[in-house]
Amino acid sequence: MSSINVDRTETAKFDRLASRWWDPDGESRPLHDLNPVRLGYIADRAVLKGARALDVGCGGGLLSEALARSGADVTAIDLAPGVLDVARLHLHESGLSVDYREIAVEALAAEMSGAFDVVTCLEMLEHVPDPASVIRACATLLKPGGKLFLSTLNRTPLAFGAAILGAEHLLRLLPRGTHHYAQFIKPSEIAADLRAAGLVLDDLRGIGYNPLTRRAWLTGSVAVNYLACASKPA
Repeated sequence: MSSINVDRTETAKFDRLASRWWDPDGESRPLHDLNPVRLGYIADRAVLKGARALDVGCGGGLLSEALARSGADVTAIDLAPGVLDVARLHLHESGLSVDYREIAVEALAAEMSGAFDVVTCLEMLEHVPDPASVIRACATLLKPGGKLFLSTLNRTPLAFGAAILGAEHLLRLLPRGTHHYAQFIKPSEIAADLRAAGLVLDDLRGIGYNPLTRRAWLTGSVAVNYLACASKPA
């Protein structure tokens, strides 16, 4: 599995956080705070009830469970076995059904081309060696007319200040080394990768977040963290 599109130092990093993934006051606190806004963005642009949905880079399952709770039939994949174990265990508490698999998105695309109405890949692209490969695989996995949802960090000084200096060093909301500025992705780069994969960029929206009040909201500025919605032509 060494040739797959993964940085094992990154998966090990998230495995170390696995046992505290569902603690809303732990290291995954920002994910808990942002999750309702991200789910709302998706639900406003795609029908989730009865949809086949894939969550790529699912981690401990915060979004996966939210999609399932919204009525989707959810498959969720990750390459960090520790967080997948936690995700599966949490299903016993939530009573929801999610099919968790340890598999690369490129490998799943070879198995299940055109299988999903909705594909999500949130806060994952900045942690892989080849983000364009992930986007191509997500496009392959979508049915015609399906929707792809992405979120990542913009490569700007403001994002460096907020995500690395602020969140990791000053406020210590995230462990140091969670993010690497060189791996942040400009919206223009995302747009180019979507076009190359045969997808149409429908919407781009920023996410605002106040870590002191724990409030998150959609914004017109994509200078820090942003969401993208793209569709596969029918």
